[in-house]
Amino acid sequence: MSKIEKMSILGVRSFGVEDKDKQIITFFNPLTILVGPNGAGKTTIIECLKYISTGDFPPGTKGSSFVHDPKVANETDVRAQIRLQFRDVNGELVAVQRSMVCTQKGKKMEFKTLEGVITRTKHGEKVSLSSKCAEIDREMISALGVSKSVINNVIFCHQEESNWPLSEGKALKQKFDEIFSATRYIKALETLRQVRLKQSVKVKECQTELKYLKQNKEKAQEIQDHLIRREAQLAASKENVKSIESQLDPLKSSLAAVEQNLIKVMRLDNDVKALESRTRQMEKDNQDLHQKMEKVFQGTDEQLKDIYQNHQRTVKEKEKRLSDCKRELDRAAKECQRFTSEKSELLVERGRLQLQADRHQEHITMRDSLIQSLAAQLELDGFERAPFNERHIASFHRLLKERQERDTEAANHLMREFARKEAMKQKQIDEIRDRKTGLERTIDLKSDIQNKKQVELKNVRYELQQLEGFSDRILELDQEIVKTEHELEKAEKNSNVETLELEVQTLQKEKINLDTALRKLDQEMEQLNLHTMTITQMEMLKKDKADKEEQIRKVKSRHSDELTSLLGYFPNKNQLEDWLHVKNRKINQTRDNLADLNKRLASVEYHKTYVSNELRKKEAQLSLHEAKLFDVCGSQDFDSDLSKLQDEIEKSSKQRAVLAGATAVYSQFITQLTEENQSCCPVCQRVFQTEAELQHVVSELQRKLRLAPDKLKSTESELKRKEEKRDEMMSLKPLRRTVVELQDRDIPDLRSKIQNANRDLTGLKSEIEEQESVLRTALSKEESAKARLQDITLMERYQTDIRDGERKIAQQEAKLLGVDLSRTVLQVSQEKQGKKHLWDTVTGKIELNQKLKQDQQNQIQQLKSAVNELKAEKLQISSSLQRRRQLEEQTVELTTEVQSLCREVKEAKEQVFPLDATLEKLQQEKEDLVNKRTANNKETQEKINGIKEKVKDISKYVKEIENYIQEGREDYKKQKESELEDVNSQLAACEKQKEMISKEMEMIRQDIDTQKVQERWLEDNLTLRKRNEELKEVENDIKNLVKEMGEMKVPQMKNEQKYLEEKIESLKRNHHVALGRQRGFEEEIVRFKKELQESQFKDAEEKYREMMIVMRTTELVNKDLDLYYTALDKAIMTFHSMKMEEINKIIRDLWRSTYRGQDIEYIEIRSDADENVSASDKRRSYNYRVVMIKGDTALDMRGRCSAGQKVLASLIIRLALAETFCLNCGILALDEPTTNLDRENIESLAHALVEIIKSRSQQRNFQLLVITHDEDFVELLGRSEYVETFYRIKKNIDQCSEIMKCNVSSLGSYVH
Repeated sequence: MSKIEKMSILGVRSFGVEDKDKQIITFFNPLTILVGPNGAGKTTIIECLKYISTGDFPPGTKGSSFVHDPKVANETDVRAQIRLQFRDVNGELVAVQRSMVCTQKGKKMEFKTLEGVITRTKHGEKVSLSSKCAEIDREMISALGVSKSVINNVIFCHQEESNWPLSEGKALKQKFDEIFSATRYIKALETLRQVRLKQSVKVKECQTELKYLKQNKEKAQEIQDHLIRREAQLAASKENVKSIESQLDPLKSSLAAVEQNLIKVMRLDNDVKALESRTRQMEKDNQDLHQKMEKVFQGTDEQLKDIYQNHQRTVKEKEKRLSDCKRELDRAAKECQRFTSEKSELLVERGRLQLQADRHQEHITMRDSLIQSLAAQLELDGFERAPFNERHIASFHRLLKERQERDTEAANHLMREFARKEAMKQKQIDEIRDRKTGLERTIDLKSDIQNKKQVELKNVRYELQQLEGFSDRILELDQEIVKTEHELEKAEKNSNVETLELEVQTLQKEKINLDTALRKLDQEMEQLNLHTMTITQMEMLKKDKADKEEQIRKVKSRHSDELTSLLGYFPNKNQLEDWLHVKNRKINQTRDNLADLNKRLASVEYHKTYVSNELRKKEAQLSLHEAKLFDVCGSQDFDSDLSKLQDEIEKSSKQRAVLAGATAVYSQFITQLTEENQSCCPVCQRVFQTEAELQHVVSELQRKLRLAPDKLKSTESELKRKEEKRDEMMSLKPLRRTVVELQDRDIPDLRSKIQNANRDLTGLKSEIEEQESVLRTALSKEESAKARLQDITLMERYQTDIRDGERKIAQQEAKLLGVDLSRTVLQVSQEKQGKKHLWDTVTGKIELNQKLKQDQQNQIQQLKSAVNELKAEKLQISSSLQRRRQLEEQTVELTTEVQSLCREVKEAKEQVFPLDATLEKLQQEKEDLVNKRTANNKETQEKINGIKEKVKDISKYVKEIENYIQEGREDYKKQKESELEDVNSQLAACEKQKEMISKEMEMIRQDIDTQKVQERWLEDNLTLRKRNEELKEVENDIKNLVKEMGEMKVPQMKNEQKYLEEKIESLKRNHHVALGRQRGFEEEIVRFKKELQESQFKDAEEKYREMMIVMRTTELVNKDLDLYYTALDKAIMTFHSMKMEEINKIIRDLWRSTYRGQDIEYIEIRSDADENVSASDKRRSYNYRVVMIKGDTALDMRGRCSAGQKVLASLIIRLALAETFCLNCGILALDEPTTNLDRENIESLAHALVEIIKSRSQQRNFQLLVITHDEDFVELLGRSEYVETFYRIKKNIDQCSEIMKCNVSSLGSYVH
């Protein structure tokens, strides 16, 4: 049986993180008490025990809050470790270790669980198992011998969850369900349920599979019957096809000859109609052309052609002369443009030269002004009056240079003085800074040494504190060693291993006899199963017969109404096939009528297509002509656009003449205003008041004169473009007349023909739709009858199968004659179940005796190990006491060194303070000097730079003046004015020549326009005479075609064609029907053969029989599983009732011995089974509640009890559960059990705990762990003989939890 021995804690919650902070606690038998104030870390002991046992953190706690806070420890990461040494259920020594790490990353903490290790000691050797190789939680639960729910809710229950027995119903049910689960049996029950569910699913799958296998078997037989019939029908159909083909061939040859002649007649008729249509169109075109012409030429064709050719030659000569004039005009325009360009360049050059002269005068004025200003600023004499000559300027430059040299030398001397003073101040600052740095370095160094000495002193003091309790511990160890050796002797005397061995041998013989009886029952059940198979087959045959009769009834009910509405009665297979044959003949006749209507429809659609093509051609021609007109005119209003263009040409010609004369006028006006010294306007004779007003008018005229050549050029190019567009529009007049004819006559006629064709198409399509509707109705009825044909055939097949099934049932009944079936499978199964239950009981007794023997051996071994461990601990403490004196001397020495270092650091800090003030004062003085030097330097530099800028401006103006004089620009200006006068005279002569050429071109264009109209009249006469000749030729062609058609006997050929078509169509229908039936028979034969080879039809009957046997056998197995499930569930219910009765008995006793009130007699746990659940579907569930008994009334305790009653009830229930379920683990931890209890109940609780310890004192592994802050409660427990020492938990100087072992006698003397 398991028990805990030692536990060490490091880095958990308030327990420190350094090795010296590790706390070790040893758990005593039978009672371990931990005392301490709130927040000392008492509950952390239970949390650590729970975590190392199950891996679960405390409620409401994440991993990072379970570990010591890195911020409190002043560390980046903190490692926590819990180690536990205990004995497992076999008494073997086991050590387990779990580690964690918590890392501070900015404001976020990261928690990680490290590798855990569990170590076992077997035969003196340690075997370790890592969490990488196994699940430590499962290993711990197995080693402790209790479930995880018992550990969490009973043994190591947290203080926050200690009142769970009075929680709400759902949570309470979940807790008790987890505690009561007898794992091995519940798993067996669940396995049985799962197996039964799987078998039930298998039965359903078999039933589904049987349904399809049965259909496959019936379908395969049906396909075989169809295959035989279709092969006979195929042979007859082939003979019929050959007979029809022999009659068709001669009829087709005769029909082909007749159709060839009719096609020729149709082609001739179409040609005649086309020619007649063309004749009418040509007559109409001639009439329209005749109406457009003013008069018709009366001479011969040769005379008309001669006049037309002479007219074309005249037009070409005029066009040639117009081209020559255009070339002459272009040459004159280029010449004018050249003169205008030269004039513009000369005017620009004259203006530029005048501007340079004005600027030269301004430069002289500005130079003299700057010299006077700078001389006054520098107090230089002799420069008060302007203008200045070269001698004055040279004297000014020499005096200015001497003054600049004196100012520069004075500024440099001042800067050197400032630099010397700054260097002296910097030297003083560096000296004081070096002294300060040395003192600060001394302070840092001695402070570091002081901190290290303090840490060392702290560690030494802690080690001395740890050694204080070791002397008492040696006496305690001596007592424990004597006590443990006494228990070892007692255990060796009480051992009864040999008696248990004899009992095991007797029980094993009884088990062998039961095995023999079970084998005999298995043989008897196998024999009964053979007869069961025959009965199963007979039941299957009867069920199959009933299924087929049901199928026949369903077929009749499903198709009776539809077939009766089609035929008037419910037919058999042959009657339905005959009806389908008659319906097929009617469908073929309807298809023939539909074919004739489609031929007529195709003829009308061809005529419509021909007319539509003609319409598209005319519309395309119209679009092309309109596009040409739009490209030239920009719109479709041709006449208004042409008139508007003529007006624009006239306007542009006038504008060109005005611009040509403007150049001469502007030049004359400028000459009058500039050279002739006129002070009045040349046009209105208004006198200009000021020179500025006169210059403004001259400048404006010069600007217009410069722009005039460009405006003239753009106007001429625009005029040329418009004249070219006018010529192009005149050439498109005939095209405009063609567009009007297409829009008003040709296209409307074609659209009317298309509308007539559409009306004919609509009528034909309605007739076709009517015939198609009749055909669809007939096909629908035929398809409906065909769909029912298969079910009718299947029904006849079922009737045959029913007769075969009746014969097989009689055979199975004959096999069972004379068989004795008095002892059933169920009876044998029940007897076998009883023997099996007895076998399980004997096996359990064997295991129990073996376990008792093993427990006694383990107890002796554990006591021996405990004696050895106590002696080793005593030896270790003795060696530690020898080191105490050495640590005390080291403490005195370290204290002296720390005090000396403190004094030295304080003296150095006092020397640093006055140096800071001196250093700040010197730095401020240096900064003032730098600011003065900077300001002085800036002022001097600004003054020098101002003088340099003015000197630079004077030099620039002097250079400009010298350049103007040296380049001789005044003479060059006079030369350009003379050249401008010559160009003006040449430009006037050129403009006069251009005007003469333009007038001549206008006259030639008017003559050409007149000749174009005459040319159109001549062309129309030529076209009219040509169309008349073509009309005569078409009329002759029509006469010839009509004559050729009259020679053919068209009516006789049509009658013969009709007779042959009817005869051939009749034979074709018969041939198609025969071929269709033959092809249908062949396809069905291939399909039937292919279907018979498919996996679902191949061996279908054998598969059906095998599946039926599997299903019946599985159903029998399911019945047996129900029996097993019921028996096991009943056993679990019995276990539950026994355990609940045992728990309630313990609860009653504990309540009556503990509770001192008179209002509640006792409490108990009520479990109500859920009877609505079927045992075969899922496991029975229980609803739990805690009730308090008052007289004969049971009331729910939840919501009705006080806080103290609630705590006491929860505590008693946990004690009862521990008594009942912790057989292999005698550990129980109580955290603050006196919470909310009054003094009287506290005393009774202490008395009850002592009684529990007393009753279980013989159980070596019983361990009770009590955690409390109530020292009176500890004193009450200490009055018993089971408590000598306890652990006190407190926080040290670093606020880390410490565990100290104390004697019970020291309780009253401890001061917090």
